[in-house]
Amino acid sequence: MSKTRATVSAPLGAGAGSAPVCSRLLQPERVHTCPGTQALCWPAAMSLEAVRYRRGSLHILNQRLLPERSVYQEIPGVEAAWRAIREMQVRGAPAIAIVGCLSLAVELDQREEGAEKNDLVTFALESLAYLVTSRPTAVNMARAARDLSDFVSHEAKRPDSTAESFKESLISRCEAMLDKDIRDNKSIGDHGAKHIISRANTDKVIILTHCNTGSLATAGYGTALGVIRSLWAMGRLEHVYCTETRPYNQGARLTAYELVHDKIPATLIADSMVSMAMKEKRISAVVVGADRVVANGDTANKIGTYQVAIAALHHRIPFYVAAPSSSCDLTLDSGEQIVIEERPGEELTDFNGTRVAAPGIGVWNPAFDITPHSLITAGIITEFGVHDPGELRKALADKMQTGT
Repeated sequence: MSKTRATVSAPLGAGAGSAPVCSRLLQPERVHTCPGTQALCWPAAMSLEAVRYRRGSLHILNQRLLPERSVYQEIPGVEAAWRAIREMQVRGAPAIAIVGCLSLAVELDQREEGAEKNDLVTFALESLAYLVTSRPTAVNMARAARDLSDFVSHEAKRPDSTAESFKESLISRCEAMLDKDIRDNKSIGDHGAKHIISRANTDKVIILTHCNTGSLATAGYGTALGVIRSLWAMGRLEHVYCTETRPYNQGARLTAYELVHDKIPATLIADSMVSMAMKEKRISAVVVGADRVVANGDTANKIGTYQVAIAALHHRIPFYVAAPSSSCDLTLDSGEQIVIEERPGEELTDFNGTRVAAPGIGVWNPAFDITPHSLITAGIITEFGVHDPGELRKALADKMQTGT
């Protein structure tokens, strides 16, 4: 399999960076080599472009290094994508699916001419099955793999299909996911913003969010953070409170990074401050994302979401889940059937490589929890609109059937 190479491409307007081992402070005005990784660092404006793709080339913004450094890491093939997803260098259910499928497209593009069609078919099917094992809770990769596998099987049976036409059609199918994700996210943002405004009793609203659900978790714009962006664009957002999101600090490292980048007024709070913030800070609504939404509306999302929903119910604050239909898994009846990924204990006991917990202590580190549909009081926002959890199955089935 191919090796992963760490590189940086300059964003539109450059990238960002500093770290204890980085020489940014010594060379603040120019691109330089980071002594710790030998990767290039861009010291100017921050980038929100999580995925960079052109035919035959895929790079991801390594989110484990944010916000200190903006390092774009090359993903030359499927094995590199699997590792990047597993190690959370790329994260967020939509982004995981996009990077996984585009890694297949890149590796297919690099296949030499003259390959047998049956070999390409076998490679594609095996690669898709392998990518699904990278992180099991997020459904987008599994759904994309299923859809692409069906497409592969159909294309393989076409009598006029050649190795080259098969390769081209599959690559094009993978590439189309990028544009669709951005379109869907903007629809989610608009639907969610309008729904929140319609129920608000103030001109401007204050939103609380958990984890990272923005451009860094998707192809662009974001889901729950897309709702926030739409509210801001409409001039109807007063303030955002984002949780730090322990133990991996996606809120402190990534959501705060995006909000600062967009100049959206925001405050970072510890996860344990959520109830106090709801009591004291005039929160208008809570909007979170989802890694999997099942048929009855139960939702798997970053650990800590469940307790945020409980606190919102107590304080009578509307609680929304924002997710594309690709994150909805209607094959499962309830959240009890969702497999919850457990992460290494070091994510909890260590911080930036330094042990902070007492040696010998046991660790339980589930990456996600299940929020029951009864706690999703305001609705589930998809690209099709805002749905009551109990109506989600029918609403999505109707939309899929009509193709609207």
